[in-house]
Order: sequence, then structure tokens, then C-alpha cells
Amino acid sequence: MQDLYREIELKMKAAEEHLHDEFKTIRTGRASTAILDGVLVDYYGTPTPLRQVANLSVADATMLVAQPYDVSQIAAFEEAIMSSDLGRNPSNDGKLVRIPLPQLTEERRKELVRQAHDMAEASRNSIRQARREGNERLKKLQKEKEISEDDEKRGHDEMQKLHDHYIGKINESLEAKEEDILE
Repeated sequence: MQDLYREIELKMKAAEEHLHDEFKTIRTGRASTAILDGVLVDYYGTPTPLRQVANLSVADATMLVAQPYDVSQIAAFEEAIMSSDLGRNPSNDGKLVRIPLPQLTEERRKELVRQAHDMAEASRNSIRQARREGNERLKKLQKEKEISEDDEKRGHDEMQKLHDHYIGKINESLEAKEEDILE
């Protein structure tokens, strides 16, 4: 049963880590290169993450800079950023691609908070699904007489504890991100 607990906990932890990765893509009040993590550049016919083909940096609070390793591909960089869901219009000077990030309006901040809530709910659903899977496997083990009813009951309690722990961590992360967005 310990293997089952570990397996379910790994699934729950993966859901939490996925949420943290998604939260990195939500822009708060300051510029961050993590915003560009999902951007793929058509680099010589191969979709490649922007981070792998350019040096990314923060010029100031409202400007990101991408310096391509191969300046002949600068047009592909601009196109990839424009076609991404960032809604940004980059400009280039032949060597650098500048990505302006305007100040967030109150309306946009509220929209980002809603987006963060949706991401958190998807992670909560993944955690619930992992708990459900663990409980079903416990029932199956008990039905096949591999564990006793008492062990099954203890197993369900353990699954619930894991569930509550990871849901709590998701909620804490959401509160922190929401505070970060609204400040």
C-alpha cells in the first residue's frame, strides 16, 4: 500500500508543480522572462522554445529584450511573439527584439486573477482525480481480498489527508499569486 500512496502523492505533486509552471506565465506588475516560456520560434523549420535560441533579459519594468543567437532569424522571432497569445507587438533594430509590456489596468488585473483561478481549479481537479484513482484501487485490492476492510478504511483516510494537503498548497499558491497580481 505504501507504493500506492507514493504513486498517488507523485501525481498530486505533479499537479501542484504544473500549476506553479502555469503561474509563471501570468504577468504581474513587473516584467519577467518567464512570460516568454511558452513562445515557440520556427527555427529553421523546427518549433523551438524562444529561450533556447535567444538570450532573454529584462531591460526595465516594462520592457523585455530577446537577443537572437542567429540574427538572420530575427524576423521569425518577431513573428513568433506576435502570433503567441501574449498580445504583444515586438520591434527589432536588426540585433535585438524589444517586447514592450504596458502597465496593467485594473480590468486586466481582474482578468488575470480569473485566469489564475481557472488554472488553480484545473490543478484541484487533477488532485481530486488522483484521490479518486487511489480510492478505486484500494476498493479493488479489498475486493480481491489483498487487504482487509480496516486497511481499506485507513487507506481512504490517507488518500483524504494527501488530498487535503495538496489542495491547501494549491489554495496558498493561488492566494499568493492573486496578491502579486493585484498589488
